[in-house]
Amino acid sequence: MELNVNIDYQEILELVYQLPKKDIEKLMAMLQTGFFEKKSKESISELILKAPTWSDSEFQDYNQARNHINKSRII
Repeated sequence: MELNVNIDYQEILELVYQLPKKDIEKLMAMLQTGFFEKKSKESISELILKAPTWSDSEFQDYNQARNHINKSRII
């Protein structure tokens, strides 16, 4: 399940300022450790692994079309 929430930067800051001091320190430590950098790399890997692929016949059709286009070009 996925949840998308549209919150602008100012609203995020207001929410952070409402946190207790210990939680703000934890948040700062997490941001400084590269948490988001690691997560984005994982999501890119997931995207690549879950990407649609061509069957052999689809790839063969693509190559035939590509060859036809290349031959029909005026040089």
